[in-house]
Amino acid sequence: MLAPIPVLANYGISPTHGFLPEVLPLTRLPDPYYNKWEAIAANLQALILSKRLRGVIDRLPVLSTIGLEHDAEWRRAYVLLSFMAHGYIWGGDSPSDRLPPSISVPLLKVSEHLEVPPVATYAAVCLWNFKPLFMDEDIDNLENLASLCTFTGGIDESWFYLVSVAMEARGAPIIPLMLTAIAAARENDAKAVTSCLSTFAERLDDLTTLLVRMHESCDPNIFYNRIRPFLAGSKNMAEAGLPNGVLYEDGTGTENHRQYAGGSNAQSSLIQFFDIVLGIEHRPTGEKAIKERGREGHAPAPKHNFIMEMRQYMPGPHARFLQDVQAVANIREYVEQNRSDTPLCVAYDACLSMLRALRDKHIAIVTRYIVLPSREIRACSRSRSPEVTRRKVNLATASRQQPQGIAYDARGATASAQKAGNDGKKSALKGTGGTALISFLKQARDETGEPAIEDWTKRFMSRVHKGPGQNDFFAGKPEEGAGLHVAHTITEEVEMPGLAGTWTIDDDVGGICNY
Repeated sequence: MLAPIPVLANYGISPTHGFLPEVLPLTRLPDPYYNKWEAIAANLQALILSKRLRGVIDRLPVLSTIGLEHDAEWRRAYVLLSFMAHGYIWGGDSPSDRLPPSISVPLLKVSEHLEVPPVATYAAVCLWNFKPLFMDEDIDNLENLASLCTFTGGIDESWFYLVSVAMEARGAPIIPLMLTAIAAARENDAKAVTSCLSTFAERLDDLTTLLVRMHESCDPNIFYNRIRPFLAGSKNMAEAGLPNGVLYEDGTGTENHRQYAGGSNAQSSLIQFFDIVLGIEHRPTGEKAIKERGREGHAPAPKHNFIMEMRQYMPGPHARFLQDVQAVANIREYVEQNRSDTPLCVAYDACLSMLRALRDKHIAIVTRYIVLPSREIRACSRSRSPEVTRRKVNLATASRQQPQGIAYDARGATASAQKAGNDGKKSALKGTGGTALISFLKQARDETGEPAIEDWTKRFMSRVHKGPGQNDFFAGKPEEGAGLHVAHTITEEVEMPGLAGTWTIDDDVGGICNY
């Protein structure tokens, strides 16, 4: 007997807003009892800048969560406490490995209620952290959105969050659309499935258009040096000064350190939903496709540890929805069984092509916002110019050299940079979820095209683009005094945390953001 198709209302998912809340996020908690939380959040940027945030929070009383009633109030409390927690940890000269009870006690209770980790997740900074400027306009319009909380108070940080909010809103109608397609496939209604897939492909193209607008109001250097450090988690952060993670004090004296990943777009339920309904299987980074009965990538792939790990950072109902959709997804199987239906196959392949194009643009953005800035920093760290030598290490340069956070040991980072510069081994760039950054993203993109039905589609999506040169006049030329011998270039990539955390190169993990 077939499993029932999930009903969106059972998971708190809106047919119009998708994984964004049906009720718009609150701009303020209505109960005056929580005015102290609101006051700190309203002045968060000034308190971080003046290095007085920790002192204010240390003097803050432990407020009860009993005054929180509706889900919107619990979400607002989660956003406030998450921003205060990350500001407390990363907003000083060195990271704090403890959260005082005034933050940790209510944050743990609120997180348990909402079924999310007590850390600044994608839900905290994006899904539940926006407001429309004009109530009579749609929230998939970037010009109609504003962020409620930020660490820096800058346009760049707000824009970075809001691009994801707009994409969530624009992609929301795809969710009920593809559930309809699943039902139509069960009824062998090829025309309805084709129509749904065609609309899906068009929406994916809209999402790509939104994603490439990131550069309009988010500067890569500001993101890399000022925004990203505050999104860092507490997992695998020993070099940043958190070898054991963070102690969430509750006053019992029996607390243990906790380790969590930082906020990341990998925690978006929408993108995982796309993969599930299209039957795209992701393998551990570096693992090749499995061949079975002559079809590549058709055999059930091992569960991708990183992707499954990121589901733990989604709101509980959203993660359960993805699991239940996985149990009923049938589109890929239906298309493979109806290869003679050309319109159906073309519509399905169009979805794969559009999703691959979206991932191509994402790789380009990651390159511009993370890879290139990291290389500039590595180049500066190797420079022997007097200007660079005399440059003092402050919060900005500290963040560039050791991306895990604003607060860290500058001496340790300098030593690490020197060691990395002298080490002949190639280190993989790491990002905020926990795997080799570019390797994971490129493999995820390539895996998107594997289920393609038509041969021309497979050729189209497997083509290799020849990129432009580096515009470097000296590239490939011998160093001075090297004669005619040209040494092999060693490509070095600095260890990075992407949006928050650090990437690992292990094959059994993967993702676009790490712990």
